[in-house]
Amino acid sequence: MYTTLRAQDGHILNAYVAGNETAKAGIVVLQEIFGVNSHIRDVADFFAAQGYRVIAPALFDRVQNNIELGYTAEDIGKGLEIRSEIAQELVMLDIDAAVRALGQFVNVGVVGYCWGGTLAWLAACQNEKVAAASCWYGGGIVQYANEQSSVPVQMHFGELDKSIPASDVQTIRAAQPGVEIFEYPAVDHGFGCDQRGSYNGEATELARERTLSFFAKHL
Repeated sequence: MYTTLRAQDGHILNAYVAGNETAKAGIVVLQEIFGVNSHIRDVADFFAAQGYRVIAPALFDRVQNNIELGYTAEDIGKGLEIRSEIAQELVMLDIDAAVRALGQFVNVGVVGYCWGGTLAWLAACQNEKVAAASCWYGGGIVQYANEQSSVPVQMHFGELDKSIPASDVQTIRAAQPGVEIFEYPAVDHGFGCDQRGSYNGEATELARERTLSFFAKHL
């Protein structure tokens, strides 16, 4: 189902919600550059099925409501264009609204994919209400490699990801020795999305197992 959230600057945004309100803990799912599309809703439903209350905020609502893109080259261009129109500090306000909406839980985790993977890292560093973060192929993380998180963080990268070369992963490792970093052999960017040609079921299953184990420990 959908609900609305209010950010601290007054902006109203939509959010997809799944899971029981009396769940064991809360998780915020952060979108790729394609909006809260069917893939992100599937991800939210997956975590809800594991016993979590889940919110996926529509971060593109700052530009236009109800944006759902696919994975063609045209969709990628559109998503990048929309993302460029939103100031990062405003995105962080929207993420905070989602975290606060899960305020009934002592611990709230954040998991993000692609753009959302970078945002999950920033949320762990900047939002004191976030208890743990799992970042899947966050291409922008290297730009913020020297940010500091006081909560547990894990990251997942594909070995063949041209947008996140091995040198970037090594930079992150060197800057963040306390962060759990996994690299998946012979898989590309977006390996966790079954709507993309780069999808890899085996790597997705392993990354999901690691994410669930991580959240079970820290939430």
